[in-house]
Amino acid sequence: MHTLPIEAYTSQEWLDLEMEHIFSKTWQFAGFVEELKDTEDFITVQAGLNNLFITKNKQGELKAFHNLCRHRGTQLLRIVGKAEKVITCPYHDWVYNTDGELINIPNKAEEFPHVDKANHTCDLNLIEAAVGIFKGMLFVHPDKNAAPISDYFRGLLPLLGPHQVEELVEYSEQEDQPFYTKVIQANWKIVVENYIDHYHLSHLHQNTLNMYDHKKAEFGWVGPHYWFYEPLIKKYEKDIENSSPYVLIDSVPREQIGAYVPWFFPNIGIAESEGSWSTFHVTPIAPDQTKVVIRTKVMNVSEQESVAQYIKSSRHPFWNKYGTGAKYQETSYTDDPMTSGDFMKEDIFACEQQQKSLKSPYFSIGATAQRGESAIVKFQSVVKEWIENAINSSK
Repeated sequence: MHTLPIEAYTSQEWLDLEMEHIFSKTWQFAGFVEELKDTEDFITVQAGLNNLFITKNKQGELKAFHNLCRHRGTQLLRIVGKAEKVITCPYHDWVYNTDGELINIPNKAEEFPHVDKANHTCDLNLIEAAVGIFKGMLFVHPDKNAAPISDYFRGLLPLLGPHQVEELVEYSEQEDQPFYTKVIQANWKIVVENYIDHYHLSHLHQNTLNMYDHKKAEFGWVGPHYWFYEPLIKKYEKDIENSSPYVLIDSVPREQIGAYVPWFFPNIGIAESEGSWSTFHVTPIAPDQTKVVIRTKVMNVSEQESVAQYIKSSRHPFWNKYGTGAKYQETSYTDDPMTSGDFMKEDIFACEQQQKSLKSPYFSIGATAQRGESAIVKFQSVVKEWIENAINSSK
């Protein structure tokens, strides 16, 4: 009933295999297209064992490279920013242009007489990677010859929400922390399994996500990718223009409103709702540690319109009568996630408790819900297949 062994969630050996054979060989989320507005803007991303960067060259083309100086492997660019016309290694000042071409080696004639334009310099250009765009998101692949991203996500687009992501703007409640970032004390696969677990929605989140009709959820798979949709409950949906805390996303027709919550293998989830659109990006840190970064987009409206919508929603009869609340109302433990009324805190608690239980000699999986947890079994089989194929191909 559980496809993967306990070691897959606890051992460094398993994580090393996953970093080498899954995260280093799949398309990885890097950011949004609007982050590379101008020539020489760049974004860096860790894709398994590879640190990569995406930039826009002078011709306005997106280019991706391994973030390694060809001299000694020093990282060239850091996080996000501008390359300022050229990319210079901070270690020995080797210089590249935004097409990845090596254009200057200090003291080349004196120190590197064997390197010349005729037959050697071209071998020292930056190693190219692949870059692609899907639903307004930038993805990068360590292998420049990887199949196009359109092939990787083939057949998935019709099962996603109709949201026009490029028309939305990024939103954050805290100016000093633009993205929600949390390190969860659990293996990355436990975090993913919680995300795609339909069975827990009406139980763990019975009061925090009660605006969705979990019984009418639809979900399935396209290749290694999971898709999910569930409608709003009628009591919330019938006056959604006033009950929604966010201004409704106008690219979503009324008849298509609901929660679209897919998972793109291996480590990026999307939450597309009536008033917001979010990425849920998972990065393994250790066998029992996972960093989660959530980035949210909303309608491009004024702050006044946004506040007015929130106030109107907070006064709506739906929230007064059926509004979200904590799973448990009373407890002697003041910091209990089950009394927080925050579904993220509920999920984090569940993930971390599962990870702790793996250390017990009495741990076992008792039973698996035939429908509600079927996605977990499928996800585990996909991970297992990738690892087994890698091991078999190396024999």
